[in-house]
Amino acid sequence: MFTGIVDAVGRVKAAARRGGNIELTISAPYGDLKDGESVSVNGACLTVVEAGGGRFRVQAVATTQKRTLFGDLKAGDPVNLERALKAGDRLGGHIVQGHVDGVATVTAVKGSKDARVLDLRVPAEVSETAVLHGSITVQGVSLTVNALPKPGVVQISLIPYTLDHTTLGGLKSGDKVHVEADVIGKHVKALMTKRTRTRRT
Repeated sequence: MFTGIVDAVGRVKAAARRGGNIELTISAPYGDLKDGESVSVNGACLTVVEAGGGRFRVQAVATTQKRTLFGDLKAGDPVNLERALKAGDRLGGHIVQGHVDGVATVTAVKGSKDARVLDLRVPAEVSETAVLHGSITVQGVSLTVNALPKPGVVQISLIPYTLDHTTLGGLKSGDKVHVEADVIGKHVKALMTKRTRTRRT
């Protein structure tokens, strides 16, 4: 479980395929990271299989690869990182599972260096639960839905701190990003769908 408050930007040191898995070695400023811990990498919850020396190694299995862009990562690429939430920690963003729902495409970038507004064309499972001023996770960052300009499009606003402390500051039109819908919205949708099906039967 995470909150979408990125606590470091790491860098891919190596990316390789091992059988059907993608293995990533990532540099990070975590001195006490242990094997078996969960870390959000660009919004996807991955298990640390080896840690030490200012870096850690994770693996993305086939199921994860289908929903993410990990197959495109290469050495030198920056990634947003967040360690798992501890009981009693402040919930600075919103409840983030680290279960990427799919890939969105940046369709518009507006604004200046100090404030930026992005339009994202998102998968149906994300657009169906997106509400104005609700929450959405983009590349592991907890953000507020700024507007819903058209069907299938979610608009987000990036403040200067987010631009400076995450990878989102480098996004441009045509770029692809991981997105996770608000977990509360997903549960409400699932419950309502079940109720509708029950009534029909």
